[in-house]
Amino acid sequence: MSLRRGGAALVIVVAMSAVLVSTPARAHASSQPVATAAPYEYLGWGSPPSPMQVMAATGIRDFTLAFILSRGACTPAWDGSRPLTGGVDQSTITAIRAAGGDVAVSFGGWSGKKLGSSCKTSVDLAAAYQKVIAAYSLKAIDIDIEHTEVTSAAVRKRVIAALAAVQAANPGIEISVTFGTTQNGPDANGRSLIADAASLGFQPFAWTIMPFDFGAPVTDMGAVSITASQGLEADLAAAYHEPAAIAYQHMGISSMNGRTDEADEVVSAADFRTMLAFAQANHLARLTFWSVNRDRPCPVGAAASDTCSGIAQLLYDFTSVNSQFHG
Repeated sequence: MSLRRGGAALVIVVAMSAVLVSTPARAHASSQPVATAAPYEYLGWGSPPSPMQVMAATGIRDFTLAFILSRGACTPAWDGSRPLTGGVDQSTITAIRAAGGDVAVSFGGWSGKKLGSSCKTSVDLAAAYQKVIAAYSLKAIDIDIEHTEVTSAAVRKRVIAALAAVQAANPGIEISVTFGTTQNGPDANGRSLIADAASLGFQPFAWTIMPFDFGAPVTDMGAVSITASQGLEADLAAAYHEPAAIAYQHMGISSMNGRTDEADEVVSAADFRTMLAFAQANHLARLTFWSVNRDRPCPVGAAASDTCSGIAQLLYDFTSVNSQFHG
């Protein structure tokens, strides 16, 4: 089973006491931006844990809920199938807010039909993003641009133009653009995203790289994640003509806990602490990971999967590290 971000839609039930009603966004528990430390949770697979239990156990307040995909044409839906309102996703958001937290909603991922490809104009794509923002009075969104979205120059430009429009229509909204990276920083597709954004004068809350699945043996994932981040800083500083200190403040890291999709990659809690120290020292905008679903040890003899990390760990070890980041 692939551990990649995103997958086929499943019907699931999350146990919680929240009443299924449409509720406006609560005032956030602190002044910290929602997107700063908000690990991913995917309600579509992986026996998702109760976010409220994770909050109580780790001190994390916010989550990035994944993924919004295309239901057909330019219509957004959870996993491309579950409705925006009246289902488990809405009740989860309501419960997190009732417990004092908040959510960012993530669009895209590796698998499934992407809105960036399905919506044929930037105006239509911006409207699809806006529909989700309005449904939950969102303060933060994440565009996880991977696979067929990021490899198409036309789609990359469409996504950036749509996000610029969304930012203009929603002052103060925290937009993260999340994408893959090489060991030394963004590849040509990533650099193209940045160039397209800079040409429009669009600066997201965070340019967030995913420093894993490199396709080559890596023995120190913490150190390599820092090297990749330094490469991103150089690209942002050049594109936006800004000093390194400012570029870092527009950056994020989204790692993967435990064993990744590559057999020779293991991201340990110690690697997370290395990333945490780097993020704190440079005042990064965002530090997150994929995913809370996997932040638990596997049963004896079991391999890493969508429900566990594949390494020796205590329950929520990685989320506990993530909760220490405050920008």
